[in-house]
Amino acid sequence: MPSSATDSIREQQHPLIQKLANSIETIWQRHLDLSPYQLPEDLGYVEGRLEDEKLVIENHCYQTPQFRKMHMELAKIGNSLDILHCVMFPRPEYDLPMFGTDLVGVRQQISMAVVDLSPVNPDRTLPALYQSSLSLLPPLEFSQARTIPAWGDIFSEFCVLVRPSSPNEEDQFLDRIEQYLEIHCQQAIATRPTPEKQAEILAGQHHYCNQQQQNDKTRRVLEKAFGAEWAYRYMTTVLFDLPD
Repeated sequence: MPSSATDSIREQQHPLIQKLANSIETIWQRHLDLSPYQLPEDLGYVEGRLEDEKLVIENHCYQTPQFRKMHMELAKIGNSLDILHCVMFPRPEYDLPMFGTDLVGVRQQISMAVVDLSPVNPDRTLPALYQSSLSLLPPLEFSQARTIPAWGDIFSEFCVLVRPSSPNEEDQFLDRIEQYLEIHCQQAIATRPTPEKQAEILAGQHHYCNQQQQNDKTRRVLEKAFGAEWAYRYMTTVLFDLPD
């Protein structure tokens, strides 16, 4: 891992990614009882080369009584690509959706921004308290919506997938992520374990991870930089590991 906070690639990334990374950690710390989550030692901080540009991946991982794994990845490829990826994996005895968000910056422009609370129950609907809280949020106005990918049946009706085209739209997106995350943390704290639903919840989480692993863009970048075997291990161990 980097030797200090000042060595983090965060300081070199797009300003919106810096703001979001800081905001996610602040909200986690405010609401949840965090403890470290141990990734394999060689996968926490990774450096490589991609087409003569330096590739750096930096992972931050925690766990709580409600969440098996809370993962935020920051990645940078030279001066051309900045990435933030974050997923919160509930423990299988907690009937909670999957919070996920991604930002992709290409040459200092955010080309893709997505956030969702993805349901894992069999009928693919969010719990009623989530639906009522999310429905009360003010409507958003973005000039450039992005198309849901073919594997995106995991996303809810509240998924925001856009290309922010102005500082105002970037601020809107950051505000919406913070709202989703605040709601999610508050609901998680109020949720009681339901071990009788564990098999159902696990099946939903498996489907979520399997669909996310179909993201060919991520896989291709990792394979080019580190090879197919390493990319598969990283995808299935760090990004979307399946709970036992």
